[in-house]
Amino acid sequence: MKSYLCAIGTANPPHAFPQQQIADFMAEALQLDQDDTRKLKALYRVSGIDQRHTALPDYGRQNGEYEFYPNTPGLEPFPTVGDRMQEYRKNALPLSVAAAEECLAQVPDIDVSQITHLITVSCTGMYAPGLDIELVEALGLPSQVQRTCIYFMGCYAAFNALKVADTICRADAHARVLIVCTELCTLHFQKQQQSDHLVSNSLFADGAAAVLVSPKPLSPLSLRVDAFHCDLAPSGHKDMAWHIHDFGFEMTLSSYVPALIKQGIGQLTQSLLQKLNLKLEEVELFAIHPGGRKILEVIEEALGLTAKDNRHAYQVLRQFGNMSSATVLFVLRALWQELQPGRHEAPILSFAFGPGLTLESMLLSVHYV
Repeated sequence: MKSYLCAIGTANPPHAFPQQQIADFMAEALQLDQDDTRKLKALYRVSGIDQRHTALPDYGRQNGEYEFYPNTPGLEPFPTVGDRMQEYRKNALPLSVAAAEECLAQVPDIDVSQITHLITVSCTGMYAPGLDIELVEALGLPSQVQRTCIYFMGCYAAFNALKVADTICRADAHARVLIVCTELCTLHFQKQQQSDHLVSNSLFADGAAAVLVSPKPLSPLSLRVDAFHCDLAPSGHKDMAWHIHDFGFEMTLSSYVPALIKQGIGQLTQSLLQKLNLKLEEVELFAIHPGGRKILEVIEEALGLTAKDNRHAYQVLRQFGNMSSATVLFVLRALWQELQPGRHEAPILSFAFGPGLTLESMLLSVHYV
């Protein structure tokens, strides 16, 4: 049996701010002088991002109006992990429900009572009883639904959720697997001026995406899962990392990451395509995780792609920023919305990257009933 992505839903928090407005917040929070403020704003201008969504209204406000951060110079005392996890718990459920309900609304013949498995994904917060149990209650899923939680794997975690769903569907002809990826990255702003933190603060945003996976198509258009391939670039072990510290989760994202991805993407692609005896020139559709503008550009250079090939990734980066694990599902949804009848069996090549340095790839096929 095969597995099929039958619907994708997305959701974002209500607060959406222009990238340069967020840069103003960062410059004040970091107490930068005029020269460093100019450099910071230049970094934000070349990010490829127009706006980002956040659960925190503070990023669009002035000091004195903050609700989460202290209204003091330097934001002291800086919010602790406990403060941030309290915000995560308050915001994660409604965002997850919105994405899941949008997903399930696309397959009206499926009742929530038919969902057999729930997979929740996040690297920006955790608690127990957790988001998975709260989703069961909020969505009215069966209490006996089988639950799996994938935590702290970063931007490529949606691929691991899809692998789990694919395995379940290949083993159970009656499976209906709901995946929900929820990330509140902006809760983890770090008040540090090292380049890693400045870049991270300029990229990450909040969002949730849900996908329904089944052993058979449940809608006129679905995406069939054909193959996965994963690899590691151990030389990048320290260049992308995610650690829990006293004042939130700290991201390491060095300037070497695009070069490391560029070195490994060719072999990763070849190994994946060989599983289906495909050639790269036979692939017309691409869903690449927009970890950042530079990452998209080096992949294009390495594989001979154009910005048009990569347009869905650029679109998501521009409108939403990097929402960690949810982002590649936003890209797939943007691609899905552009599909027209007549592209039966057209292959889709998808990538995502994360700590490790982990390189994930997946081949899907457009499928019309």
